[in-house]
Amino acid sequence: MLPWKRVLRPLAALLLVGAIALVPAATASAAPTSGWNDYSCRPSGEHPRPVVLVHGTFGNSVDNWLTLAPYLKDRGYCVFSLDYGQLPGVPVFNGLGPVDKSAGQLSAFVDKVLSTTGAAKVDMVGHSQGGMMPRYYLKFLGGAAKVNDLVGLAPSNHGTDLNGLTNLLPYFPGAEDLLKATTPALADQIAGSPFLTRLNAGGDTVPGVHYTVIATKYDEVATPYTSQFLSGSDVHNVLLQDLCPLDLSEHVAIGTFDRIAFHEVANALDPAHATPTTCGSVFH
Repeated sequence: MLPWKRVLRPLAALLLVGAIALVPAATASAAPTSGWNDYSCRPSGEHPRPVVLVHGTFGNSVDNWLTLAPYLKDRGYCVFSLDYGQLPGVPVFNGLGPVDKSAGQLSAFVDKVLSTTGAAKVDMVGHSQGGMMPRYYLKFLGGAAKVNDLVGLAPSNHGTDLNGLTNLLPYFPGAEDLLKATTPALADQIAGSPFLTRLNAGGDTVPGVHYTVIATKYDEVATPYTSQFLSGSDVHNVLLQDLCPLDLSEHVAIGTFDRIAFHEVANALDPAHATPTTCGSVFH
């Protein structure tokens, strides 16, 4: 095996495992059947902002949200999800294109949701890249005026070193260029990339938006897990194991089926009615 393949294969594999939901990929071609992406939905007085769900790298608008979307819908929210970052000739697996271009797709989707629902702002919940990419929209594309809350589940806010694997890239000439050419979103999420340097310059947050980061110490993709946390005056950083030491969820589970994480999402979206998140929250 060529040296660069030794780097790229495990790098791509780890991000794939960390971002895609563990469900059959064929469901991605089917319309959601649990009531979300319903453009006839009108936000209630109790939940006046639609929730936009933003999938992770290699994810899509259906598979990533088969559990969380119904969870929020059952609690009275209008829920929407988008596909972004598609590459030509690559079906089902999205979130692969340049992250700044994906933020432009998110901007257009938010405008569509606001126009259709009549809401003044949306809330966002994103997993992995989907928790980080909206920050570009907020900071550079005018999104701060249209978003009230951003909740990131294991977001790649400061990139990943994949437990040191990406530190090997400079030793393999051409490997990083190949990675960028084939899957730009992966290159953008390497810690210290030009994209992340620009995104985080001058501070992690922008005024007017409430930020929540929900992380797990068992994350094997967005590493170290502390790199997911944001700094700022309106930031709530949460470690699942501080709420429930028995929670063993890793990068996939926190975004796809961890009910303790979902309870903390619900608290972030509706802090006026928040209840303590504990190990028992799995039954709520």
